[in-house]
Amino acid sequence: MIGADERVLCRAEEVEEGAARGFPAPPGRFTGLFAVRKGGEVRVYVNSCPHIGLPLEPLPHRFLDTRKAHIVCAAHGARFRIEDGVCISGPCIGQALEAVPCRMEDGLLVVPADAGE
Repeated sequence: MIGADERVLCRAEEVEEGAARGFPAPPGRFTGLFAVRKGGEVRVYVNSCPHIGLPLEPLPHRFLDTRKAHIVCAAHGARFRIEDGVCISGPCIGQALEAVPCRMEDGLLVVPADAGE
């Protein structure tokens, strides 16, 4: 059951294996989220580079490098591990994307209602 303190991002199958999908900020919020699936696991992060706070993607849903091995910031090329959001190259090396707890409920991807605030 989805609680009052949660929200649905999408149907789970909308985040395909080896791909990412962005979600705009809800009304009244500043920052959107994105989800990425690798090895069957879905992870959700706040769509904000720790270096200067810009959204990561240059075009909708374009968060991954061409090999789909890392998350990339389009503004300055920082690369982040999908598994934990830690920057492994670029100006914010050692910093990490803000992870958002997520879970699956009846085929839906669910996050806390206040995620991205």
